[in-house]
Amino acid sequence: MVESRISTQCCIAGGGPAGLMLGLLLARAGVEVVVLEKHADFLRDFRGDTIHPSTLEVMHELGLLDALLKLPHQKVPRLFGQFGETPVAIADFSRLPVRCKFIAMMPQWDFLNLLAEDGARHAGFKLLMPAEATGLIEEDGRVVGLRAAGEQGPLEIRADLVVGADGRGSTLRAAANLKVEDLGAPMDVFWFRLSRAPGDPEDTMGRFESGRIFIMINRGSYWQCASVIPKGAAEEVRAAGLDAFRAGVAASAPFARDRLSEIATWDDAKLLTVRVDWLPTWYREGLLCIGDAAHAMSPVGGVGINLAIQDAVAAANILAKPLREGRATLDHLRAVQKRREWPTRMTQKLQIFMQNRLIAPTLSGTGPVEPPPPIRLIQRFPLLNRILARIVGMGFRPEHVKT
Repeated sequence: MVESRISTQCCIAGGGPAGLMLGLLLARAGVEVVVLEKHADFLRDFRGDTIHPSTLEVMHELGLLDALLKLPHQKVPRLFGQFGETPVAIADFSRLPVRCKFIAMMPQWDFLNLLAEDGARHAGFKLLMPAEATGLIEEDGRVVGLRAAGEQGPLEIRADLVVGADGRGSTLRAAANLKVEDLGAPMDVFWFRLSRAPGDPEDTMGRFESGRIFIMINRGSYWQCASVIPKGAAEEVRAAGLDAFRAGVAASAPFARDRLSEIATWDDAKLLTVRVDWLPTWYREGLLCIGDAAHAMSPVGGVGINLAIQDAVAAANILAKPLREGRATLDHLRAVQKRREWPTRMTQKLQIFMQNRLIAPTLSGTGPVEPPPPIRLIQRFPLLNRILARIVGMGFRPEHVKT
């Protein structure tokens, strides 16, 4: 029995960066939109917390940058790596042609709350939490809505367009029988926290040693740490025990030896199973996938959240008018993929290159303990550093909000 029925112009499954940004932009453009988020709040740790210059530029265009930067955050103007005992500068964002020449490290829940609060100012915006999309409604081969499990029971939402922004395990993508191409990833990641202390380094850094990659992100009062492990090795790492895990952390971050007791149980180390994949076709009649539902990204460069937001901006720019006028067609959905396909594919190619040339050899213990050739080239030719900073910070094709 259907407890509630809703009709709207656009229904978005997923209240992450892509879903909320698209919902906000469509509502600002006069489109009626319902966003579903399966959780009751946004409080999940170790999600994408890297807000890059491209996203900060979008927030400026929305008039939300000042409000965003009033929230707790840390500025990362440069990215560093250490190969064995050799420190190297990988990307310097200070020369980017944008207002904010840094990455803002911010809990994703603060970012999402800001988008949700601004969305609520618009009459056409509705956010339902908790409400999880469970399947599609189809008529004559066209998607005309979705079914969801809401707090008060089942929901049926009819919409001119359904958007799957429900992540790399997308329920809607599976329900639509859209096939995913797995591009492969050589690693998984354990994420955890360590407190910061006076005298600790200031910079966000990555350390590459034979058999080990360790990342430390300065989050002000604590370090957000990533221990990168070979793909599928999580059970082996756990079987070796917490003492061995802590010893590996101590070897990579000797200044934090006095805090290793903060990794008290395996519950303190969250496993991210890394996937890099690609949806050859992002759409069907009445359905569009964006963000991780269309292309799961490697954590290399921390670009996933920003690619998802670029998808949302492009989708809003292309779809707002036809949705508002009730004439959105398959050609409009195809245009969204065409707009975002090249920058996404180029970003994934770069990530896979770094995975194959840097991450996999390091984790296998075959090197590098010294900067590999691509990193040495970046050090030798400053222009390459600027190019990489632009790609990481802004993407191959930054999108801009239509006014």
